[in-house]
Amino acid sequence: MNKVLNNPAIVAALGIFAGTAVGIGWFWRAADTLVMHAIASLPPKPIEESRVQGWDFWTIEIDGLASELKEERARLRQQAELLNQRAARVAAEQQELAKIRTDLEAMRTEIGRKIIEVTADESKNLRTLAQTYSGLTPKGAVAILREMDDTTIVKILSLMKAESVGPIFEEMAKTSAPDGTLARRAALLSEKLRLMKSSKTS
Repeated sequence: MNKVLNNPAIVAALGIFAGTAVGIGWFWRAADTLVMHAIASLPPKPIEESRVQGWDFWTIEIDGLASELKEERARLRQQAELLNQRAARVAAEQQELAKIRTDLEAMRTEIGRKIIEVTADESKNLRTLAQTYSGLTPKGAVAILREMDDTTIVKILSLMKAESVGPIFEEMAKTSAPDGTLARRAALLSEKLRLMKSSKTS
């Protein structure tokens, strides 16, 4: 061993080797630091479009499925709009039907108010009164009838013969009243009598 260490060539070789090893070690340490610094200075990796869409991958099949879903959504939206329009039309028609029904009820009430009917309970008494007034003079009959309401007068006149009713109306046209004569009332009674006869024949 001492011989080897006393040899100048071997000692020089060992010195060169040791210096080289130390230099390589220092180089690798410095290179590692430089590499880490370079990695840290790199810009961040951009987010892929596929990840923004919610998947890590994007295929033709998924693209087709997305298109079908969009078309289906558009179709459903269109159907919803059509249903809303139809519902609005139905609501408008129902309002119109309700208005017509209300108008018909009002017309029926008005007609019922104008048309006078003789019930079975009062028929006997009214016939007796009709016979009584038929035996009176037109002036006497008018004097009594003018104190009655129009409905009772029409019921009595409807049970009298035409040859008895005519002179009574003629006398009413000549009889004075606060507003002139009873001609206007005679005309109203005549109209109600016409409606009553029409209802009896129908």
